[in-house]
Amino acid sequence: MHKIVVLWATPRTTSTAFEWMMRMRKDMICFHEPFGEPWYKGNDARFPRLNADSPRIPGLTRQVILDRLKKAAATGPTFSKDMPHYITDLADDEFLSLFTHSFLIRDPAKAIPSIYSRAPEWKIEEFGYKEHRWLFDHVAEWQGHPPPVIDSDDLLEDPHGIVAAWCKAVGIPFLPEALSWEPGAREEVSWYDEGSWHDKLSQSTGLRPQPRTYGRIEDASDEVKLIYHDALPHYQHLHAHRLGAVRGR
Repeated sequence: MHKIVVLWATPRTTSTAFEWMMRMRKDMICFHEPFGEPWYKGNDARFPRLNADSPRIPGLTRQVILDRLKKAAATGPTFSKDMPHYITDLADDEFLSLFTHSFLIRDPAKAIPSIYSRAPEWKIEEFGYKEHRWLFDHVAEWQGHPPPVIDSDDLLEDPHGIVAAWCKAVGIPFLPEALSWEPGAREEVSWYDEGSWHDKLSQSTGLRPQPRTYGRIEDASDEVKLIYHDALPHYQHLHAHRLGAVRGR
């Protein structure tokens, strides 16, 4: 069975654009936040706003998802983008051994206001920063060295270099042609809120170099500031391990 290359992210980190680049490779079976769907909608749903009226998908469990991932990996190279707060209670040695782990981070001064503008009803557990750090440390201890980390700002400033560095770190070939694509519908990433969070992705044409910008939290609401200050040390912890770009290309 192939190892499943996994990118563990938090919301609004450019992770779905990265996933779309992986889909453009055409050499891997790709999954979009597979454990998130049962966390929100499955028989064993456990998201913190769960109530009697929350939508459910009969028969959908995290074990069903795990079986799907294993079946795909038995067939060929597989990639998954997901979020640690969906699986922290599953992350034993057997689970960890299925994956080649990597992590994506983004300055919470940018990510959290973006999330809150769309979902002010979210509970802090849905932002996932604490769980992101926990899984990073857990994987580092389990495998004896830190897994690779990419920062969204670095990725957007130099997509070619950062993707090349990440590919080298996870042991797959770098395919620069996958950095470009045609605009259009992205039904493959639409299970949450019918894909409304990915409207920019549907209009995009690839991972393009963008000037680095800096988030401001000073003018945010008190609630956003509270979430930001809770998230910041977890982001900084992973930021210290981030990959640099592959130069001399």
